[in-house]
Amino acid sequence: MMRSSKAAAPLFMQLGFRLFSTTTVRTVINEPANGILTGFLHGGASGVPVRTSVAWVRFPVLGVRNESTLAFKEEEQEKNVESVSAGGLAKHPEEKAVVSYWGVPPSKMMKEDGTEWRWNCFRPWETYKADLSIDLKKHHAPVTFLDKLAYWTVKVLRYPTDVFFQRRYGCRAMMLETVAAVPGMVGGMLLHLKSLRRFEHSGGWIKALMEEAENERMHLMTFMEVSQPNWYERALVLTVQGVFFHAYFLGYLISPKFAHRVVGYLEEEAIHSYTEFLKELDKGNIDNVPAPAIAIDYWQLPPDSTLRDVVMVVRADEAHHRDVNHFASDIHYQGHELRESPAPIGYH
Repeated sequence: MMRSSKAAAPLFMQLGFRLFSTTTVRTVINEPANGILTGFLHGGASGVPVRTSVAWVRFPVLGVRNESTLAFKEEEQEKNVESVSAGGLAKHPEEKAVVSYWGVPPSKMMKEDGTEWRWNCFRPWETYKADLSIDLKKHHAPVTFLDKLAYWTVKVLRYPTDVFFQRRYGCRAMMLETVAAVPGMVGGMLLHLKSLRRFEHSGGWIKALMEEAENERMHLMTFMEVSQPNWYERALVLTVQGVFFHAYFLGYLISPKFAHRVVGYLEEEAIHSYTEFLKELDKGNIDNVPAPAIAIDYWQLPPDSTLRDVVMVVRADEAHHRDVNHFASDIHYQGHELRESPAPIGYH
């Protein structure tokens, strides 16, 4: 016992109390039984060491962090992990898969034309053809006090946006989509929690609002292929998104009908902004470049589509979001809850 303690002492002095979050299992095969490994190798009848697994576990000073995956052969695993591009492209079939203890098989999907699906950020069944016949001129006239408050709140917020971006509509679209994807997520999250608390269904509104948030995020993923933000624009996103998230969160808790009305008016302004974007494209002030590949697959556009086609389908999406949020606000104004009216799931 004393020899064992003395042999282990230098080991723990060397390891120290370092934060090491993953248990590493190393295998010792036919190594000479000397030094500190002597106490851990079992000799066979012939005195030759046999295969033994030795687990070195380093415990942090402030507590042990639990991880879900054991790291087998860490160096080899790190070499096999391949990063996915910002556009969410799927890995090429010849590339090595990520080493995982859980053995989850990578999914492989095909398009209708028989080619392999290239995107990890969305799946073939999530694609659709935008309804370009939607009425873009519909407007909810503010009548009540909350309606007027929502309307003028949006008008006031638009002024600094116009001053900052002016006619840089590509950058404007990309930056505003980072905010536009917030309301659906906040509303869906709060309805989800409400459904859990009250042990009741949501009428499909959780899914509908989450679909809206995901659709707005795909707008962002598309415009990222057209325009890249500067460092100060990234800083602006952090500030505006943080403020808007908390403001909308509180607003939805206080008055969902006001929150949905605000989004309805925001979408009306988005329609106006994308219409101005199209005018600049038609005048030749903005290059009508080929549509990004992610947009062609997501909206099922023709292969020869251009940026103008992308702006058209995005504007149609915003018009649908306008309808959904004004509709949700009307439900609340009439004294009902959202779950009492079927949600427009799949209504982009």
